[in-house]
Formats: sequence, structure tokens, C-alpha cells
Amino acid sequence: MTEYRTGSVISADGTVIGYRQLGSGPAVLLLHGGMQAAQHLMKLATALADEFTVCVPDRRGRGLSGPHGAEYGIARETEDLRALAEETGAARVFGLSSGALIALRSALSVPEISAVALYEPPLSVNGSVPLEWVPRYERELARGRLSPALATVLQGLAIEPALNRIPRFALVPLMAIGARLQRRSSADVPIPALIPTHHFGIKLVEELADTARNYADLGARVLLLGGSKSPAFLRITLDELSATIPHAQRITFPGLGHSGPDDDGSPDRVAAALRTFFAA
Repeated sequence: MTEYRTGSVISADGTVIGYRQLGSGPAVLLLHGGMQAAQHLMKLATALADEFTVCVPDRRGRGLSGPHGAEYGIARETEDLRALAEETGAARVFGLSSGALIALRSALSVPEISAVALYEPPLSVNGSVPLEWVPRYERELARGRLSPALATVLQGLAIEPALNRIPRFALVPLMAIGARLQRRSSADVPIPALIPTHHFGIKLVEELADTARNYADLGARVLLLGGSKSPAFLRITLDELSATIPHAQRITFPGLGHSGPDDDGSPDRVAAALRTFFAA
């Protein structure tokens, strides 16, 4: 297991935001996506640690960090990122999925940020992000039916196409078995504890829908990343941001999907692109 040290900051509303840190050099923040925690980006962090001091926070409601809070929204997440940037001196930020939404929005208001790399932010364009599955997920969550709720998210978003070919009656028990067999250290957040966090990720998607044009004059350098196997709605977002941010660079990774940067994907390939971008 990768060795790391831990730290924490106090966000503007008093919430503790904990993080893992490793490596040395200029500071970089890595923001995980929905139904994830810091543990899911540790291979990416390790691949960057030879050149950078890498900080991987647990976003609100997970692991080392405090709860989402009653006033949760993008404002709270950007306050958290600001506190982390001020504490660590990070001017470079990478975000995956909803973490990319936070990184992008924060680049408008956090002056410390000079470079943002975004892997497939689910920024809805004219309703492009599918949300028809959300009521079913919320009902299952309210009833404590976590494995069905997880199956609903995965099949609703079609992030992993192979899962949509599995009948739901077979997928749900597979999700339950996978959660029980999860290999993790005592510091990692178990899968059942992460499933409810997607409720808050949905809030970010809804709050930031149709805001791509807000980033036309973004001063930070921007790198847009995606995989060739990812759903079409994520490519729509990257197309819209490419058209909106004239100076943005873009890379598409052949053969990768939405999980490309995390520990179950190909983090070394993503790290190579980040290393070049952040070193510029």
C-alpha cells in the first residue's frame, strides 16, 4: 500500500476537510468523483509523487472529512478547495467527474488556482446528463436498499457499458457481493458508506446545469480529458467546454472510460498527461 501522511483544514463553515499527502515538489490537488473517496485516486497520486507534492482530500461526507452539512452545494465545495489550496500552496488542480465540476467552478473564484485538469465533468448541456433514474435511486436510498441503489446509478448513467448488459436481477446481488469482498485498509471508506454520497453529487449536477458559458473568460490554464469509451453525454460536455474556453487543451485516451484516472482504470496514462500539463 502507498505510504502517505495525513492532514486537515477547516473550511469556511467550520467543517473539517481531511486529506492524504505524498511526494515532494510543487503542490497538486486531486479531487475524486461521486461515490468515491481519496482511496480511489492513490495510484494516480503515486504516479505523480516523484515530481509533485500530491494532496488527495476526502470530499465532504467521507473518511477524514466532516459531513456535507445542511447548506450543501457548489459554494461549500469551492470553499473547501480554497481552504486546501491556501493550506498546501497548490496552484494545480485535477478533478474527476463531479470533482472536475468543483475544480472548474473553483477556478473562477479561487485566485490561487493557475491550472485545472478536468476528466469528464458531468456539466449538463441542454439536459444532456441523464437524470431519469434519480427518483428510483432516492427511493431505494430512503429504504436502505444500498445495492439496488448502486445498480440504479450505474445503469442509469451507463458509465460502464458492460454493466448495462447484465440483467438487473443479476446485477444487484453482484453489487452486494462486491461490497462485501472489497479489499481495503482500515483508513478506506467502505462501498456501502459511499453509495449515499451520490445524492449530493446529483445536487452539483443540477445546480451547475447549462453554465458552460460562464467559463469563456477563465484565466487559468485548462486541460480537458476524456476516454473514447465513455458515454456520449460526457463528450458533449467536453465539446461544449472546448468551444467555450478558447485556450483549453484537450486529450482523448483511446480505450479508456470514465474510470480511467482511478485505481481501477489506467492512472499511469492519465498521470503522464498531467505531468506534462502541470509542469508547463
